[in-house]
Amino acid sequence: MKAIIRPEKFQLLRKALSQAGVGGLTITEAAGTGKQKGQEGSFRGNYFHMELLPKIKVETVVTEQQVDDIIEVILTHYHTGNVGDEKISVSQVEEAIRIRTGKKGKEFVQ
Repeated sequence: MKAIIRPEKFQLLRKALSQAGVGGLTITEAAGTGKQKGQEGSFRGNYFHMELLPKIKVETVVTEQQVDDIIEVILTHYHTGNVGDEKISVSQVEEAIRIRTGKKGKEFVQ
């Protein structure tokens, strides 16, 4: 499962996911553009247009039974109704193996 979010909401979302039983996250700093069409600003009297806005990509592997609950947590703690709320994507994981222990499948998620 992947979610692209605004950076300022990450800490709130991280705590909520932890409380919902998500044991591990992978976080990637990202940049993107969409309906927001970038952002204008000024720095020391110089105006600029930033095409790509900073985002955070949050990735986790959860069991199929957890998916709907985790989506609900993300929507509850993240949804603002404004352009830029970004996206959640869910995809199948064929196999997951924890390198340290060799655990596979459902054991990996726990």
